[in-house]
Amino acid sequence: MTSLTQWAQYWAQYLALRATCGLMEPYPPDQSIQTARALATVYARCSGRRLARASANIARCFPGLARTDIDRIALESVRNMFALFLVDAIVMPKIVHEWSWPDYAELNDFGEALDLLISNEPCIFLTGHVGNWEFLGYFLALIGFRMTAIARPLDNPLVYKWLLQTREASGLKVLTKWGASDELQRIIESGGKIAFIADQNAGDDGVFVPFFNRLASSYKSIGLLAMRYRIPIVAGLARRVGHRFRYTVETIDIIRPADWEAHDDPLYYITARYNRAIETMIRRAPEQYLWVHRRWKSRPRHERAGDPMPERMRSKLRSLPWMDEALLQELEKPL
Repeated sequence: MTSLTQWAQYWAQYLALRATCGLMEPYPPDQSIQTARALATVYARCSGRRLARASANIARCFPGLARTDIDRIALESVRNMFALFLVDAIVMPKIVHEWSWPDYAELNDFGEALDLLISNEPCIFLTGHVGNWEFLGYFLALIGFRMTAIARPLDNPLVYKWLLQTREASGLKVLTKWGASDELQRIIESGGKIAFIADQNAGDDGVFVPFFNRLASSYKSIGLLAMRYRIPIVAGLARRVGHRFRYTVETIDIIRPADWEAHDDPLYYITARYNRAIETMIRRAPEQYLWVHRRWKSRPRHERAGDPMPERMRSKLRSLPWMDEALLQELEKPL
């Protein structure tokens, strides 16, 4: 049960967010983005712990990168996050419509994905916390695709309800992860499209696959869903163009049933491949990734026990078509 103190904190956070957004709302989006970036700079200077975590993650993922570049990417990541939540999420339902979207989005390498989305067959669409994942779902629903996003409710119910209204303004349907299995089955059997943000840490019992040269825990649900219904997975993103309210919507990879069905461990292959696609997204725009995210928080059992990597896991890694010995040696190192 939520205490009065917790509710007071929720209301304080909600009112502060609404007030900040309200102050910027009357101005053109690109101008408001500049204001949001300035606020992010102040925040970053006052939140050294979070910025240090972002910098540590960047240094781990891009070994050899100069310190000045690491710090620049970390700061740009925070600026992108502020622009996303203080500007983009507010203006989307007000200015992006069926007739205006070409002013704010362009499709790039999207032909095969478009064919899948247009078809009456179900598919899974996934992205990571890179670019603007909110815009991606909103845009795809806006241009006529039956999209249902699977999302975890935010801790603050007031902020969550407010953002949910924005997310669903274009026709996007949002399901919480809790108790969604029956509804998911109905959507898939009717040819609907399911959307995931797929780069969350899945805990100690997740599937540990390569992600930027280290093992990262990923949920089994996406792979299991694809395998059960034999449906393809489209990995893509909405990448911000400059410091503006404009995006390039791109396809990174399409994983089809024929790609995994002959594999010895289909679940591992699917999970590893879509994580590789998310890594590619981030490499295209590292300054637009949520580097404060604790993606590598959970560790595989052998690391927790201080043991070397077991041969069974090593064999799974070697089975991946893109694996080589240099990468395997990196993955054997504990975090």
